[in-house]
Amino acid sequence: MEHNSRTSPTRRGLLRTATGVGLAAFGVGYGAASAAASVGATSRFDLSQPSYDLFRDKNLHSNRVQQSFAFDSVNKRLFVAAKRLDSPESAGDLCISQLDFAGNYVSYMHLNGFGHGVAFGVRPVGSTSNLWIETDANGNGYGTKLAFIGYNPGTTVDAASQGFGKFQPVSGATEYTCSIDPVYNRMIVRYHKDGAKHIAVYDLADTDKGDFSSPVAMFTPPGIAGTPQGYTLYGSYMYFITGDGYSASNPDPGNTYITSININTGAIAQGPTLTKAGSTLVYREPEGLAIYRTDAGESRLFLGFASGDEGDRRSSIFYKNALV
Repeated sequence: MEHNSRTSPTRRGLLRTATGVGLAAFGVGYGAASAAASVGATSRFDLSQPSYDLFRDKNLHSNRVQQSFAFDSVNKRLFVAAKRLDSPESAGDLCISQLDFAGNYVSYMHLNGFGHGVAFGVRPVGSTSNLWIETDANGNGYGTKLAFIGYNPGTTVDAASQGFGKFQPVSGATEYTCSIDPVYNRMIVRYHKDGAKHIAVYDLADTDKGDFSSPVAMFTPPGIAGTPQGYTLYGSYMYFITGDGYSASNPDPGNTYITSININTGAIAQGPTLTKAGSTLVYREPEGLAIYRTDAGESRLFLGFASGDEGDRRSSIFYKNALV
């Protein structure tokens, strides 16, 4: 395990990341503090309300099942993570497809040996979309660090590269994924430690500097039945999606459930709630959650599904917008 650095990246360092140099020069992560302040209470999405289409059955650069997705709210970009075609699950080779908001394919980037792609976030710096995503995959294909890396269309980057920042936010943790709340400007990190999954939440003002020393919330989420398929954060609530693809034993309307969790208490606020979004899709496996706020100021909780036939998997994305 790499040692935690106490050198704080400067704003100049963050801007260097946008040019592809990365935060690596400033060291690897910080140990998380044991105490955490409470997060101010916010509204939450009502999971019982209807979902609406963003798009259905759109092509990705990789024809494999999407794993997650994330928005660049500033530059109006959507990124979808899937495994690389013809790469084994254990390798952790990812293909990131950039789409427009109508689901039209724009470009791709390959990230070899990065991880599974359960969740990731995008942090724009000027016109560059920077990915906060797992890296340094273990033998099971899951990332053991978080990376901060600029999206560069048409390129391939290996996890062993020194050209981007790598971080281990929590001392002693072995796996990491993350998601970003672009409305309340926070990052949620899910990590594995002491045989269980835990949650830490940070202000983007800190993570922008590579500083994970002051989490605003830390908790162990309650056990939720079903196959975990992604999570995200909005205000003082975490959202968690579970379920499986359609099959003879899991026909329409399927078993996709969404749960909201209060990050101050770690208790379930609503759910698990069955969602029938995209119920007529072929295959329909839940894959990913993300937050976006429209230019008109409407906050949306987005739900992703892998759809389509084997060998020709597609991306389908829906959203909820009712707050309580």
